Formats: sequence, C-alpha cells, structure tokens
Amino acid sequence: MKASPAEQRHLLDVADLDRRRAQAEATRKNPPQATRVQELIAQRTAQGRELAARAGVRDDLRAELTRVEGDVAVVEARRARDAERLAATSSPKDAQGLERELASLDRRRSDLEDAQLDLMERLEQAEAALAEQQALLDETTSEGQRLSAEAKQVVASATAELETIARDRAAVAGKVGAELLALYDRLAARGPGAALFTRGMCGGCHMVLAGSDLATLRATPEDQVAFCPECGCILVRTAESGLGTESAS
Repeated sequence: MKASPAEQRHLLDVADLDRRRAQAEATRKNPPQATRVQELIAQRTAQGRELAARAGVRDDLRAELTRVEGDVAVVEARRARDAERLAATSSPKDAQGLERELASLDRRRSDLEDAQLDLMERLEQAEAALAEQQALLDETTSEGQRLSAEAKQVVASATAELETIARDRAAVAGKVGAELLALYDRLAARGPGAALFTRGMCGGCHMVLAGSDLATLRATPEDQVAFCPECGCILVRTAESGLGTESAS
C-alpha cells in the first residue's frame, strides 16, 4: 500500500490517542479506588455482623440486669413488710419465723446485689466493646464514602478525557487516507496498529529486527507502507529510525 511519509507519521498520533483512550476507558470502568471500595464493603459487612452480635450481648445483659433489679425490689419490699410485721407482733413464735425469713431475705438480697454488680461490670465492658466496634464500622464507612467520592471524580475525569480524545482522534485521523486508516484500525483491533521504528527496534513489540529484515526495510520506499515481521504492525520510519540511508522513492 502506498501512503506518504506524512500520513504514516500521523498514524503515530492516532496510535498514541488510541493508547490514551484505552487507558482512560480502563480507568472509567475500573477506577483505582474500586478494589479497595469492594474490600471495604466486605469489611463493613463483617463489622456489621460483629456489631450486631455485640449489641445482642449488651441487650441480653441489660435485660438480665433489669430482671435482677426487679428481684432486688421484690426482696426489699418483702423485707420491709416482714420488718413491719416483726415490729408489730407480740408472738414469740411468729417473731422467730419472721426473723428467719428476714435473714433469708438478707442473704437473697446480698446474692442479688453481687449479681447486680457483676452484671453492671459486664454491661459496662459490653458497651465499651460495642462502642469500639461502632468506631471501627464508622471508620470503614468514612473511608468507603471518601474513596467512592474520589472514584466518581476519577470516572468523570476519564469520561471527559475520552470525549477530548475522540475529538482529537477525529481531527488527526482526518489527515490520514481512508484506506490506510482502515488498515491501521484492522491491525489495532488485535495488537499494535502502528509504531515508530527506532534504531532497529519495533516500537510495537519491542523486538530488534534481524539483519535481513533490516535490509528489506531499508530497501522499502518511504511512500510504501512497511510492516513489522514480528507483530505485523505498521512500521513508521522517521529520521530517528537509524536506517542509515533514506529509502528509495
């Protein structure tokens, strides 16, 4: 295929824009924050389960403490009633029975107060553990929200960049003949479409050409499209190519 050296050089600009477009599209679809955000979602789910478990422990202790406090109130009411009856009775037998019951109630109240103190300590620990877990969950949520906001900005920036690249590519592609551009597009669909040939190396696959391939390339006219024998991309030759002599026209 024939194409002027200028047209071929424009392919390098098209290829660069395509490379930038691919990068921007990859960023738009998968911003750098996405992996961490997914990790945080899983982490937040696990932390939420732990928070619920700790809240359950706290609620159970609260319920148990309420029950014990109720038992204490019942014991104290019974003791007050028995103390009144003891003060009012004139029967030694009744007095002995009431004294025994008061002693039993005192022991029961002491046991309940010990249990109450133990429950209060455990409840305090459970509330501290719950607060600690809530702080972890809040921290994870905050980081997730921050990264999600950053990801949205990155996606918006990549989307805007894609629009700019599309306009720039259309402008540059307009300087390339339709046949050459179609050839480039076919090649670019499966690999490097075009690359600069520099110092014996293909810029597409970064392979150094063998001596015979260099000789063939050196003998190829400047207005004849040349291809890399390794990757098949269009080799764009410039003064930087280092072919030693200019290709024959």
